[in-house]
Amino acid sequence: MKPLVVAYKPLPDDVVAELREHVELVQVDNAAALTKSLANAEGAIGASLKITPQMLDSAPTLRAWSTISVGYDNFDVPDLTRRGIALAHTPDVLTESTADTVFSLILASARRVVELAEWVRAGNWQRSIGPELYGTDVQGKTIGIVGLGRIGAALARRAALGFRMRVLYTNRHPHPEAEAQYGARRVTLDTLLAEADFVCLQVPLTPETQHLIGAAELAKMKRSAILINASRGPVVDEAALIQALRNGTIRGAGLDVFEHEPLPADSPLLAMKNVVALPHIGSATHETRHAMARCAADNLIKALAGTLRENLVNPQVLEPARAQ
Repeated sequence: MKPLVVAYKPLPDDVVAELREHVELVQVDNAAALTKSLANAEGAIGASLKITPQMLDSAPTLRAWSTISVGYDNFDVPDLTRRGIALAHTPDVLTESTADTVFSLILASARRVVELAEWVRAGNWQRSIGPELYGTDVQGKTIGIVGLGRIGAALARRAALGFRMRVLYTNRHPHPEAEAQYGARRVTLDTLLAEADFVCLQVPLTPETQHLIGAAELAKMKRSAILINASRGPVVDEAALIQALRNGTIRGAGLDVFEHEPLPADSPLLAMKNVVALPHIGSATHETRHAMARCAADNLIKALAGTLRENLVNPQVLEPARAQ
């Protein structure tokens, strides 16, 4: 008998077909339906929904969860591990497209692309622009990357090789490859904030990184610097960022993530010309989202079979199966 799996995010047709070769698939579209369907499920696949311990209390047969994302802050991982539920994610397939998004925020913020496109659309282009509408160069500037994981390293490659930028980074561990290939230099966060023209946040959301960038950190940045956040919204104290942007503490910000998503329509950030705000599109290309869904499906099939060897957030759950 095939194991029952609940999908709580729309999946491409070919991914659905692949799953149905191995599992009995039930598709739902909201948290209440998901919680109800978990009662007899052995697996679940989806994204962008907070999964609480209370939701799992009625899921005694659940063995594997596959999130279609690299981040897993929507899960209580210790609780999943205690219940013996393997959690898989999709860390590799979205690296390049997300790094592209980060660099697009750098370019758009520096060259005021969104602001000036709207200015042209409003019919304001009557003559050559003056200094009041000039942007700032990216080529040859200093980029500071907070968190040099897969995406951070891909960003460093674009910056160093494509734009001849000086690369500074903070990370729990040194990154010899980035240092050798891109001239990256590991520094303290304070040094990075003081020297970088573009501060790019690429850390996961953890208790240690929540509000990693607040009023004190923003005050350490150059007044000409731009903050880029495409990691997780709560890594930045948004109220402090709004104040810093109002006061001219920093030049601007390029944001793909926010403390509350979707971003409320009355957010002060939306009224600021020195802010580029995107709707959390880091990996949102047709090719990458399809690859993520396929990867997540493969992860789930293997996890249910006890054979998954990669992409596990809590590999200790499957260690007994590996030893057999």
